[in-house]
Amino acid sequence: MTEEMPQMDMDDESVLEWTADAESAKDRIDKYVKAQMGEDTSRSQIQLWIEDGNLTVNGSPVKANYKIASGDLIVLRIPEAEATEIVPEDIPLEVYYEDSDVIVVNKKRGMVVHPAPGHASGTLVNALMYHCKDLSGINGELRPGIVHRIDKDTSGLLMAAKNDKAHASLAAQLKEHSVTRKYFALVHGNLAHDQGTVDAPIGRDPHDRKMYTVIERNSKPAVTHFQVTERFGDYTLLELKLETGRTHQIRVHMKFIGHPLVGDPLYGRSKGIRMDGQALHAAVLGFVHPSSGEYLEFQAPLPQDMEDLLHSLRNR
Repeated sequence: MTEEMPQMDMDDESVLEWTADAESAKDRIDKYVKAQMGEDTSRSQIQLWIEDGNLTVNGSPVKANYKIASGDLIVLRIPEAEATEIVPEDIPLEVYYEDSDVIVVNKKRGMVVHPAPGHASGTLVNALMYHCKDLSGINGELRPGIVHRIDKDTSGLLMAAKNDKAHASLAAQLKEHSVTRKYFALVHGNLAHDQGTVDAPIGRDPHDRKMYTVIERNSKPAVTHFQVTERFGDYTLLELKLETGRTHQIRVHMKFIGHPLVGDPLYGRSKGIRMDGQALHAAVLGFVHPSSGEYLEFQAPLPQDMEDLLHSLRNR
């Protein structure tokens, strides 16, 4: 995850609502909310919100051990995050470009982009704070410099802004869909066409809050262009170009057309070849420089784990 800013873990929502179904009956309320919100929010954080009265069931506050009944209307009001000091950390960065306005790095698979509940350190932001000293402040204390992001288990190129003017310029380019973003992905199955476009709106999965899905209600337009690069019979290597940047966009769209990403822990398949995280790499990033107006484009080769996977498929 994209995934992209505008791309936030919570989509900037402050009020969340769920209606409990029969399968959730008798579940503890803290356990239920944890399942809906996914790995980015800890159960202890949810219990604190409950204790502070930020969660109601059918309009009334409850305790963390409240047992859900089918049809319960659950409303969680997430308080505005308090300013948190981010500790700069001397974490190696693979820098592709850097000047006084912008830095482009090749993020390793497994690195979280910005601090979040459960990931207070070891993130790309911690590393950037140490390396750059100066980052834009538009996105607040927890996301300094972050204009867009890619998912923890996606590798590849990402840009960050060093000042607010640069941030505004890069964010505007993302909003206008003028930033070049190309990915490589290994997917299950043999696609019927050599190229195509998936134009399908994406929103929160109403049944599982940590996931996204193609859905008409409460969704945003999402467009992904794909082209076959190499075929391996029951697997296909694709080059994908993002026209929009929704959270988990490529992962959701590939699942939607019946070809989920190899190794995807949320949208993938349990059978077949395995990989630690989805086989997705942000290979090309291009944008107009905020100050010079020059178009810059960068390419990052596939990471070794994806290369090894492709090598094994070629030699089966």
